[in-house]
Amino acid sequence: MAKPKSGRSISSATEPRRTSDDSGAQIRRTRKNAARGFANPLWCFHGFRLCVIILTIFGVIMVFSSSSVTMIANGQSPWAQALKQGFYCVLGLGVAFVTMMLPAGLYRRFSFGFLVAAALLQAITLTPLGVEVNGNKGWIGIPGVFTMQPAEIVKLALCVWMPNELLNARKQVKEVGAPKAYRWLIIGFLVAFFLVMSGKDLGTGLIILAIGGVALLLGEFPGKWLAGAVSLGACGIVAFVLTSPNRLGRIMAAYQTCSPSDLQGVCYQAVHGKYAIASGGLLGVGIGNSGEKWGYLPEAHNDFIFAIIGEETGFVGAAMVILLFVVLAWCMLVVALQAQNRYITMVLVCIAVWVVGQAFINIGVVIGLLPVMGVPMPFVSAGGSSLVMCLGAAGVAVSMMKEQPEIKAENRIL
Repeated sequence: MAKPKSGRSISSATEPRRTSDDSGAQIRRTRKNAARGFANPLWCFHGFRLCVIILTIFGVIMVFSSSSVTMIANGQSPWAQALKQGFYCVLGLGVAFVTMMLPAGLYRRFSFGFLVAAALLQAITLTPLGVEVNGNKGWIGIPGVFTMQPAEIVKLALCVWMPNELLNARKQVKEVGAPKAYRWLIIGFLVAFFLVMSGKDLGTGLIILAIGGVALLLGEFPGKWLAGAVSLGACGIVAFVLTSPNRLGRIMAAYQTCSPSDLQGVCYQAVHGKYAIASGGLLGVGIGNSGEKWGYLPEAHNDFIFAIIGEETGFVGAAMVILLFVVLAWCMLVVALQAQNRYITMVLVCIAVWVVGQAFINIGVVIGLLPVMGVPMPFVSAGGSSLVMCLGAAGVAVSMMKEQPEIKAENRIL
């Protein structure tokens, strides 16, 4: 049998040669499949849960690292704050397991009762049972033994109640008119907001305004009324700031050059937060090796924990934390946009605005873009109320995601 004239085998001789056009088409298909993967609800469902777990575990580690020196200085075990955070972590995961198992329809049915219960808890802060922390009377409990911040419960209650009330009001507008249809929505939100603001907690008040604003926007609240509400809210915040020299000083300190006398006053915490971030460099000084946590940076394990993250893990670690929150937002928004149920869409977006928006406010405060306002980083900062309710909100988000057809089909198989 005669051999082919060329040195190639018969199979290679008959195999069609790939052209540059074929390679380009394959690259385009790969990119298209990757883009579809990022918008895949199943990918987002698992990615969301993974990000929550990573942030929570990382938070316990960083709480231990940032609080150990303070605990020793107070005559306690260096593990004291970390063990407490670990307990809240286990409790929060238990709450998340319960909230993720409840069907989405149940939240809508009992959302008003949830809001009433949260508002009553918040009202207790105005009684002698209320506990004042750093000038804000927004806690209840026994100081040094047990305290909780009901405003965290109010946030979640508004996320599940406002979408339901808005959808119900839209159905009634043509029959009874807008003022009557939206009256309970307006009353409920204002009561919750003013109960929180009565404790002088501006940071939490701003988060609640953000939740309410996005809910009204998605719920097609009348445009003129929405513009009026925004104007009224802005005026209220300005008045609240101007009536407090401390808050006004913190805002001015964020956007003006601090004088030498201010470095030991309103600028102190913000300046040392920047010192910590700057000391981290690219890779950080190593977990446990922070210098600012040695009594220089107040609230190092709480509101300013991102500064310690930047110092000990550097730009890379800080960027990874930011990326995890970006993935959280992306996953919730992707599923929200594909959801067939309008209520689920609105709840997911409200939770995304709360959790991710609060995280970026916290980061903005630490790096000096925003004035100090006492907002913890979700899942990461020390504090039982914030961690438990953020994990509970994550469970609610998972419950809403499970109503998406692809996710529901996978969970049915499992």
